[in-house]
Amino acid sequence: MGDPARKAALYDAFARTGKALSSGKRLELLDLLAQGERTVDALAKAAGLNLTTASAHLQTLKQAGLVATRREGVRIHYRLAGDDVAALYALLRQVAQAHQTAVEPARTAYLGTDDTAEVDREDLLARTAAGEVVILDVRPAEEYAAGHIPGARSIPVEELAYRIAELPQETEVVTYCRGAYCVLAYDAVRLLRESGRRAVRLTDGMLEWRLAELPVEREGAA
Repeated sequence: MGDPARKAALYDAFARTGKALSSGKRLELLDLLAQGERTVDALAKAAGLNLTTASAHLQTLKQAGLVATRREGVRIHYRLAGDDVAALYALLRQVAQAHQTAVEPARTAYLGTDDTAEVDREDLLARTAAGEVVILDVRPAEEYAAGHIPGARSIPVEELAYRIAELPQETEVVTYCRGAYCVLAYDAVRLLRESGRRAVRLTDGMLEWRLAELPVEREGAA
């Protein structure tokens, strides 16, 4: 039989990862980092946190081995420690959605009712190859630059109302954002439909696209 103390130490080591994931704001920071590397300042702004609080959350994630850093001058850049961290985050959401009754009401309250049509990744790839749709990335420009679906156009959702004319009128638009629980794509579809355009959203988003190992384009890449 193994040593009980050593067994306890092993499980305590596992638990440190769980403890790091036990904050909604830390999960939100992982969600943002799944889109690409960011500075502490950028993460704090995107998550609605002050710098001190954001830094403390990021240190907790780093101590648990979930994020890594690099220094550029006086700036510290954070990134996910690996694709397995993104997969863990996605699986946590999936398990919570399946087994925790509080998730669905919270999801509906945030995203709104399911009044927007959707397409899955396979359908999007087929319709894109046939030239039937325009893919619209409605995330912030820096997230688009860090990696986007090949051929997607970038119009951040807050700019969409006055940039709709940049989209062809007769072609259906497929919007996407960060992931399955990102409200930006929902808002974009509603806005496009109110303006008389045909629009649907991708069932999930960039997080799931990357995890499926589908092609990703980066701005400025050769």
